[in-house]
Amino acid sequence: MSKQLKAELALLSITVVWGSSFIVMKNISEDIPPYAYLTLRFLVAGLLMCLIFRKSLKTLDRKAVMSGVVIGFFLYGGMILQVMGLRTTSASNSAFITGLNVIMVPVISATLLKKKPPLNAVAGVIMATLGLFVLTGFSGRWVVGDTLTLMCAVCFAFQIIFIDKYASDVNVYQLATVQVIAAAVLCALTWAFFGLYEHAEPIEFSRQIILTVLYTGAMGTAFAYGIQTIAQKYTTPTRTALLLTFEPVFGAIFALIVPNAHGVTEQLTPETFFGCLLILSGMMVTEIKITRKAK
Repeated sequence: MSKQLKAELALLSITVVWGSSFIVMKNISEDIPPYAYLTLRFLVAGLLMCLIFRKSLKTLDRKAVMSGVVIGFFLYGGMILQVMGLRTTSASNSAFITGLNVIMVPVISATLLKKKPPLNAVAGVIMATLGLFVLTGFSGRWVVGDTLTLMCAVCFAFQIIFIDKYASDVNVYQLATVQVIAAAVLCALTWAFFGLYEHAEPIEFSRQIILTVLYTGAMGTAFAYGIQTIAQKYTTPTRTALLLTFEPVFGAIFALIVPNAHGVTEQLTPETFFGCLLILSGMMVTEIKITRKAK
């Protein structure tokens, strides 16, 4: 098994974790402010990564810090803009527009990094985008929240691209850890600002909130962004973005299996089936073409 294949399977595993996170996050969305939740989630992840990568962090240098802060800024931007966008747009619109980073990554890579994606990757991206459209049921109506979510997609695209840019000559363990810590600090500042501005009430930390923060902090953040940073060293930004479109696919699968806060599971619809099929087909197109090219 090649290093690229191992890296891409690792990236696919991230989407399983993120897909499972949708349900648990949705179940506490009314019990804790999103800024507070993101701060605690990244804080848990940052502390865990400092513990796991403590040996690598002993040689932390200025280049790794600056590179990690840049990536962390875009990660924070994507997360916060998505939360802000959800205040005035629907979850389906948010899911589709956020997924548009799959188109942005090859375009920005070709423009800034002079990395032109192969035609098979372009075809896969188009199919995956159509799959996202079918799966999420984008309404077609554009509101302020959609603009914020589009900016969120741009941030996530740059996060992927800058990981690719820095992972080749910066220690990936340091890069991943600094990225998460930087996002945690920025989220904390945002929480402090909005907490004062909105006069937020004290949070009652229930068992469900604590378990959700621990799970999404450890698995959805420390594991996920650690793996993403390491894996991107061995694959392209375009293929990374394409693989990450599987997040809503696994989200839909978990929604069919795991009941929500009201004890209800979602039903399989034709849109869910065909959307997932298109995304899977987009990934298969890139694999088939690459295999032929290698012969």
